[in-house]
Amino acid sequence: MTSKPHGSGMALGQPDANVRPSILDKCTAFRIPDELKAGGLYPYHRIIETGQDTEVQVNGRKMLMLGSNSYLELTTHPRIKERAAEAVRQYGTGCAGSRFLNGTLPIHVELERKLADLVGKEAALVFPTGFQTNTGVISSLVHKGEYIIGDKYIHACIMDGCQLSHGQLLRYDHNNMADLEEKLSRLPEGAGKLIVTDGVFSMEGDICNLPGITELAARYGAQVMVDDAHGIGVLGPQGRGTAAHFGLTDEVDLIMGTFSKSLAAIGGFIAGTERTINYLMHMARPYMFSASASPASVAAVLAALEVMEEESWRIERLWENTRFLKQGFDELGFDTGDSETPVIPILVGEFETCLKMWHFLQEEGIFVNPVVPPGVPPGRSLIRISVTAGHTREQLAWALEVFRKAGRHFGLIELGA
Repeated sequence: MTSKPHGSGMALGQPDANVRPSILDKCTAFRIPDELKAGGLYPYHRIIETGQDTEVQVNGRKMLMLGSNSYLELTTHPRIKERAAEAVRQYGTGCAGSRFLNGTLPIHVELERKLADLVGKEAALVFPTGFQTNTGVISSLVHKGEYIIGDKYIHACIMDGCQLSHGQLLRYDHNNMADLEEKLSRLPEGAGKLIVTDGVFSMEGDICNLPGITELAARYGAQVMVDDAHGIGVLGPQGRGTAAHFGLTDEVDLIMGTFSKSLAAIGGFIAGTERTINYLMHMARPYMFSASASPASVAAVLAALEVMEEESWRIERLWENTRFLKQGFDELGFDTGDSETPVIPILVGEFETCLKMWHFLQEEGIFVNPVVPPGVPPGRSLIRISVTAGHTREQLAWALEVFRKAGRHFGLIELGA
């Protein structure tokens, strides 16, 4: 590569014909994080120095955690931690290979059986992450000439699974059954069709209209897949999820779940008929070509399932806390959208205002998550709050007072609120 001689007369900003473009140029030009950091408004990759409890330590400072998905407060449960440690002592820290080859342990098989029982299906398959579960299942099931019909608010990993498949994706307006039917009615009658939805929408906190979805699926010959990442441990009897919440387990073909929310670990699973799971076991590339879930994670989930059943008060407490905080926000005058779960969004609107409000709350000692485009549509930036079973009434009452101050400061609620 040669450089242009100084004083050559090249206009400022004009590309040098002798300089070849690099695929890394886009990385050099990416300055948004730098600008946010310079303004003190960069909200990501905060280092949490303690476990995921209701209070955490960030940069040596204690903060109230209202941004964790540990809905049942199990990630620090003594029994679960000990079971994970026991698995490491017995099996080591990893399996050194994929489930397909040398990475299947007895506890993998035991966990799959128990997960299938939890959600009321014949069989289940465990993946190393929830993201890989969705990309693997959707990309291997939907082929050319087939269709995926997804809610416009489906999670990013569902979207990636759709893009990896060879099928065609159609998206219907959020929870809009008339629009879903319009999309279904335009598809060839004999073509394969998969309707995909979140059970609990992870940013909005509302629940999918599963009765409407399953009714339309039956009418138009489609199958239904529910991503229940935020529904397992939260909805339904004994935390069995969205399908159980509506009494529609038999009408849902595939139930997906993750371990990183209520189940205190990392990983994911898909549940369905034995034949479906057998097919995915041999065809889902993210399953076949990824190292298997670690012994510690698998053992932790097994213990979490036991605790979830034995300590049923945790789900009850979770919902008591959810109702208390949601009512408090509504009485203050915040816009919480259609939230009806422990995920409670505070709609702020503009990108910059959202980050400033996040910073205000951070300085006051509350850990929350700002959600900005592309995570949400432009103009719908929000502060995402998630409640757990471990929060005390005193902690939540204090949080409401801090949010009152923030809401007044940024003009989100009336000054007299």
